[in-house]
Parts: sequence; structure tokens; C-alpha cells
Amino acid sequence: MSSTALEIPGYVAGTWDIDPAHTEAGFSVRHLVVTKVRGRFADVKGTITTAENPLESSVDIEIGLDSITTNQEQRDNHLRSADFFEVETYPTMTYKASGARQDGDKYVLDGELTLKGVTKVVPLTFELNGIGENPLAGGTVAGFSATASINRKDFNVNFGAVQNGVAIVSDRVDIHLEVEANLRKPEA
Repeated sequence: MSSTALEIPGYVAGTWDIDPAHTEAGFSVRHLVVTKVRGRFADVKGTITTAENPLESSVDIEIGLDSITTNQEQRDNHLRSADFFEVETYPTMTYKASGARQDGDKYVLDGELTLKGVTKVVPLTFELNGIGENPLAGGTVAGFSATASINRKDFNVNFGAVQNGVAIVSDRVDIHLEVEANLRKPEA
């Protein structure tokens, strides 16, 4: 890849803190084959370290599983239970990646997702939405969107209830992230 392919307007190497107030870690999963249930996690924190070569950048994200919301309290409590996330034993899930690659016109992080004590490589397709100055808080801000799909059973999320011969919850879970991060100011 030529160096011109990686010229990114406003790009800055440094450490960026994920802004939980402007970040969403969400998912959707098929329910009874007829619809999708959508949810999100409110407790998202971490850092993005951009390198001089953007493809050598890294990501370290931690998500508090207890912060799940699907807008239905009974379902949320069930998702926190041993049938799904078992938050008393496994309070967080993490995603760590060092390095990205270009795949056609997209970029992919081949990071490791750890959930319920299981760690697997999960490719996360992402795009940089932009880098600019934050007029309200000052400083430099960047936005990213990312998607992935996992099989929940690969991570020991094995709830298998069936109704009329149909799985209540599909195995495939689609993940979407909207991340805003703030460039750390150099220490004085």
C-alpha cells in the first residue's frame, strides 16, 4: 500500500481516551426468528493509541456487562444471569487489538474479545468518521464506527431455550460500535 493511501486529514499520533458519554457499544440478536432484540452497554471505557503509521495503532476497550440495557428490565436481569453473561463471575468483557489491516476499501482490527473467560480473535471492521476540534470541550476529537458478528456459544453464552421447535435466541450476535475519543493533552 502506498503512503498516500493512508493520508488522513487531521490525523495525529497519540493516546485517545474513549468518551463514554458519546460512545455506544450495542448489539442485535434474532428473537424467535421474527424480530431482532437490540441492546447496548452504558459502561464503556478504554483507549486508542494511534501510531505514526495508522495501521500500527492499538485499541483497548473494557465494557461493564452489568450496564446492559434492552429497555426491558426483566430481560436485562436475565441477560445478567448465568444463562447469559454471569456478571457476578465475569463483570466485564474486553477487546484488545494491536494493528489494523486494509481489506479492500475497509479496515479491520483482528483483536481479541474476552467474554466469560473465553478469548477469541474477532475481526472488527471499522471506519474513521473524522478527526477535528471539539468546540465545546476543546481539544482534538475522533469518531469511529465498527461492526462485527460473533457466535455467542463460542463464548459460553449457551442459553438454549426453544419454543415450538424454534430457538428463542439465535446464536449469531451482531455488534456495532460508535466511538468518540478525545486526544490526551501532553503532560506539562
